[in-house]
Amino acid sequence: MTAESLSLLAVTFEPPSTKDFVFGCWGPSLRVGGSSMCLNFITVLVLATLVILLGLFFLALRKPTVVPGKLQAMMELGLQFVREQIASPILGPDADRFMPFLASLFFFILIGNLFEVFPLVNFSANSRVMFPLILSVISWATYNAVGIRKHGFLGYLKHTCIIGEAPALLRYSLLMLIEFVSNIVIRPITLTVRLTANLLAGHFLLAIFFLGTIFFLKDGPKTWLLVGVSFPFAVVLVGFEIFVAILQAFIFAILTGSYIGGALAEEH
Repeated sequence: MTAESLSLLAVTFEPPSTKDFVFGCWGPSLRVGGSSMCLNFITVLVLATLVILLGLFFLALRKPTVVPGKLQAMMELGLQFVREQIASPILGPDADRFMPFLASLFFFILIGNLFEVFPLVNFSANSRVMFPLILSVISWATYNAVGIRKHGFLGYLKHTCIIGEAPALLRYSLLMLIEFVSNIVIRPITLTVRLTANLLAGHFLLAIFFLGTIFFLKDGPKTWLLVGVSFPFAVVLVGFEIFVAILQAFIFAILTGSYIGGALAEEH
């Protein structure tokens, strides 16, 4: 490779980096205390996710018919999936009470995740830790509130942190601390990290293989044969990321459902 071609590549090819996750404000920012808020690419993605979610349900179910159209049938299948695969197996008779919440979580996360493979967007707000964290806090607040309402505050702490079958010495010392940290502290963290890490990794994998394809094309003809490896692999990764988008929405919703079910249970 000549010095000229190296300088040309340096100008035209930019490898993926953490700068891909830094987005400037679109317009003036609003300062609240020591923080500033503004409209940028990430907030637009979140707003778009909300608009698409509300639009799909409104258009599909505003005038439901006995013989559903394509959109109504698609949304009914989605709701049926959430009810039969998430809510009912875990919550049993309480499934219908929490269906709106679990369905909202599932579809909001799913739509947000799918922006990862949407042309000209290729990015999910769920790969930024703040938005999975907010969803995790909502999940955490919900299952704890349900448990406190069912058992009372002290009763819920006992229900959550005390293992009745354990020896008394362990029950009120080490095991109680482990159960408190595991059930109260760790759960929102693991929910956040799991969703963020999967979408973050997917973003970088897609960026590496698609930008690698561009690099091999620009560095040709001696690297053109490598395009036959990088581009098909990138296409396969798109399909895999769609699967991951669905899977992570499912996991987040089913874990939230299981936490709610645990909070409602009569025994630890």
